[in-house]
Amino acid sequence: MTRRRKRSRNSTQNQWYKVDVHIHTPASSDYQQPDVTILEMLQEAERKGLDIIALTDHNTVAGYRQLQDEIENLELLERLNRLQNDEMHRLKEYRRLLEKLLVLPGFEFTATLGFHILGIFPPNTNVRDLEFLLLELNIPSEKLDTGATDVGATSDVLKAYEVIDEAGGIAIAAHANSNHGVALQGVRFGGQTRIAYTQDPHLHALEVTDLEKRSKRTTARFFDGSKPEYPRRMHCIQGSDSHRLIGDPNDKRHLGLGDRVTEILLPERSFEELRNVFLGEDFTRTRPYRPRASQPFDHIQAARKEGPNIVQEFHEQYSKRGGYLDAIVADVCAFANTNGGTLYIGISDDANKPPVGVGKSATRAINSLQSQIQERITPALNITVDEKESQGVKIARVVVPRGKEPPYTMDDSQIYVRTEAETTLAVRDEIVELVRRGKGAAPTLTPTPKSDPPPQGKGTSKKIGTIDPPRTGVEIANTEDRNKTRYYTMNDLRNNNLVNNVTRRSARNLWRYAIEEAENNPVKPDQVHWVGDLGLWKRRKHRNQTRYDLVQRDGNKIRTYYGVTEEGLHGPWAELIGED
Repeated sequence: MTRRRKRSRNSTQNQWYKVDVHIHTPASSDYQQPDVTILEMLQEAERKGLDIIALTDHNTVAGYRQLQDEIENLELLERLNRLQNDEMHRLKEYRRLLEKLLVLPGFEFTATLGFHILGIFPPNTNVRDLEFLLLELNIPSEKLDTGATDVGATSDVLKAYEVIDEAGGIAIAAHANSNHGVALQGVRFGGQTRIAYTQDPHLHALEVTDLEKRSKRTTARFFDGSKPEYPRRMHCIQGSDSHRLIGDPNDKRHLGLGDRVTEILLPERSFEELRNVFLGEDFTRTRPYRPRASQPFDHIQAARKEGPNIVQEFHEQYSKRGGYLDAIVADVCAFANTNGGTLYIGISDDANKPPVGVGKSATRAINSLQSQIQERITPALNITVDEKESQGVKIARVVVPRGKEPPYTMDDSQIYVRTEAETTLAVRDEIVELVRRGKGAAPTLTPTPKSDPPPQGKGTSKKIGTIDPPRTGVEIANTEDRNKTRYYTMNDLRNNNLVNNVTRRSARNLWRYAIEEAENNPVKPDQVHWVGDLGLWKRRKHRNQTRYDLVQRDGNKIRTYYGVTEEGLHGPWAELIGED
């Protein structure tokens, strides 16, 4: 099959390419316009201005094979000098379109429990090899060409990720937040299973249907690395999942080819560069496509609207004077010791305030930041410092990975960790866990000496009845008086850890709030708003965010969770707040 691809004019100059890697053909049994030809689909892709597309039929590569076969047959007739005029026109049209489009082979695999997984592969991949992969994933041989979604008992989700990745493909969880998606809410399977299905190292991206939405509950916001149980930030893209050439005017749910597109920043239009984006940690290289008439998507402004959290922070200044540089380096240390993260320098966290920028010489600022971080963080940390733009102003961005050799120190002795939007010095138990993590040991908890034990397992793992505690906030799990000092054991629901030997003096912000509330304003059960065994004790505003103090009956005991945020509410807890 003849396939030509133009390199970008300057291979070192990145540019945005329009990508739709979820396109069905009439080879899928549920395609709604069976008379559409592959050539018409390529022409529609050109009309929509697409640069990269993938043909991903249900459990088959028959659609892509049809494209290959037709071109090969036309080229054979050309060599034999037997082309008819209409055939010559089709061959020229194919060649013209394949100069403009990178067309990738792929499939949409139906895994066990009905979850859909996209596998995208290089353009030179042998179709027979892809069919072998489908057979390895237990697609029955008699159904390899049917394009059906119902293919019986196949391999599980994690096996699919592994097979696709090991074959050199891109593994994407299809419409992850919608029907047959691995992140769809309401699907009843274990929490650890959901974590594995969305955090597995062989999974490269999540395809979502709410990429353009700005709600705090979007899929991309959930998988931004800020959730303790979902620490790996995921690339989120969108695709048309088109089962038609043109969208259905009577039903907007049935999109046409290229009706929902992702733009991806690449040095050239190639599968290799596309895969590198999904293997990398730069999350500003993908964005939802918007027509040129509208404002391009501004990742930094979107991040400002989210505000500081466990994986991102903002600094207007970076000079040594006033301690600005110290704060930046401390954040880098904290990110490396926690989940990794991104810092934006030259811009505040107030989305309504114009960016300050890093001055006329962004290169000087970047070199200065990189030098200071490399000099002051131990052990060596592979950070990225680069230049970005927001509202026409140059911003420095620092991308910090989750460190592989914790604990990381600032100036040889200061160990920082990140909790929600706070960078704080680590306490003893946190340092112990960082050392254990650096040695590859499994997390452990220091037992408390008192007869009234803290929750078993790791933080939030204990259930009361059938209801888990909230997923954010803190609980005082135990207290002990020694040498006229009261020591607390904090069950931190935000990072799922128990921390012993916390005093009122050493407690960080939310811990201190919980201690002060427990001592000065203890819960009065008759004043709690109860719904069954769950109750709302108090609500307050903190940093433009509503926080809740919640309680839960556990036999004759009442457990109190302080400072729970909206992200920590799930199931009955969300219903409790909604009813109130």
